[in-house]
Amino acid sequence: MTPGARAILALLPLLILLQPCAAAELEELTLLDEHVIDGVPAGNLSGLERCGDSLWTVSDREDDRFYRLIPQAGGEPWQVEVETFVAPPAPDVGLSAGLRSSAWVLGKMRGGELDFEGLACDMAGNRYLVSESQAAVLQIPLAAPPSWLPLPPALVRQARASGMLQQYNSLFEGIVINPEGDRLWLAAEREKRGLLALQKRKGGWACSDGCVLMSEGGREDTPKGDSMPRDFSGLSLFDGKLYTLERATYRICRRSLKHGDAERCWSFAREGLTEARDYGKTWGMAEGLVVDANGAWIMLDNGKHARGDGEDRPILWRFAAPARGWGANP
Repeated sequence: MTPGARAILALLPLLILLQPCAAAELEELTLLDEHVIDGVPAGNLSGLERCGDSLWTVSDREDDRFYRLIPQAGGEPWQVEVETFVAPPAPDVGLSAGLRSSAWVLGKMRGGELDFEGLACDMAGNRYLVSESQAAVLQIPLAAPPSWLPLPPALVRQARASGMLQQYNSLFEGIVINPEGDRLWLAAEREKRGLLALQKRKGGWACSDGCVLMSEGGREDTPKGDSMPRDFSGLSLFDGKLYTLERATYRICRRSLKHGDAERCWSFAREGLTEARDYGKTWGMAEGLVVDANGAWIMLDNGKHARGDGEDRPILWRFAAPARGWGANP
């Protein structure tokens, strides 16, 4: 055996330990509460964020509003407070003609031509909605008209060169911004999925050392017993780390801000796939994520379909933080 081969064999135990998302090693999160969300006729809630003292959400079927969630006592369905806005025409960010036309047809068929899939906010009170169909970000200030962020042309160009943003309805699915409002991260959904980062400078938004933190393709076995493309469906920022919501595999992963590498993952499959909560093969996908010191909020996009117990309204889950905290290593 060559010295190189012996060195690789010696490292194998360490390499195995460093696989943070191996299914057999995932800690299962504990469900504390689940809340039915009432008052959203279009359903399809697909983003979640804590802005100030409240949780906010957005539907990918509505281009002119988002919702503040209003908790209710005694297990009653949570209500919503609607805030409306008028989005100006979206910019041309360099998507192919095929992607643009497919998004237009899909929007006309189902509603929600801008297909807002994620929501973020900064400490100044600005809200940010990411449009999947337009691969663009709408900023909604507290006291000024909405406007589209002037994202750099390199963003879409580099994403596509890395294999992302190739299929319609599989573009940007998640967004998060730091409290200061000068660092922004986006998640590309699938085939390939990936993470992208931008910084705000005097001349506008730019990418430092490239826009793409990571991209990867392939498929994964799911807790439902099938195989699905690797995906991201939501982002959260907590304690200097990115947290990705990976709906097909029912897990949350902590990732490096610098490279997007997965450091540790946790599963919510045990609680999310009980007979009463299961929607079947297609619906009931987790699409909104907020991580905090005490746990995680997860919003389900049920597409107005009923789960095992017959409930067909949107559902919000509250999970406890891992036993040793989000920062613990395996």
